[in-house]
Amino acid sequence: MKASLAPLFCLALLGSPAVLAGECDLTISANDAMQFSAQELSVSASCKEVTLTLTHSGSLPKTAMGHNWVLAKAADMQAVATDGMAAGADAAFVKAGDTRVIAHTGVIGGGESTKITFSLEGLSAAEAYRFFCTFPGHWAIMQGSFVIKP
Repeated sequence: MKASLAPLFCLALLGSPAVLAGECDLTISANDAMQFSAQELSVSASCKEVTLTLTHSGSLPKTAMGHNWVLAKAADMQAVATDGMAAGADAAFVKAGDTRVIAHTGVIGGGESTKITFSLEGLSAAEAYRFFCTFPGHWAIMQGSFVIKP
């Protein structure tokens, strides 16, 4: 390759989907003080799928201070959380077959992590989405915005 073409080649690589794939990967942690490490997570609308890694940075077991990560439309958050609490621990505090739930992880305890991949198909940058923990009593504190950037 000629030296004069090298900068153009590098710019082309920067714009390729393979190079930008990292923007479709999210990481968030939760702790024993019922806090997520971020109040907002965002991804590009160009992402077909999103991979989220949830890590529990605390030390308490999941029976005492378990956390999950649930995504739903903002308008559905409270109902999803309430139904999740009723679903119980065996269901990871997510009602089975709940179509309002866009994505969710299992419940993890201190020192554990989990990963999920979900599609953005059917989601809109114009819609308000929230992520939250449905472990009983957590959702009111442990929540944040999930933003799809156009």
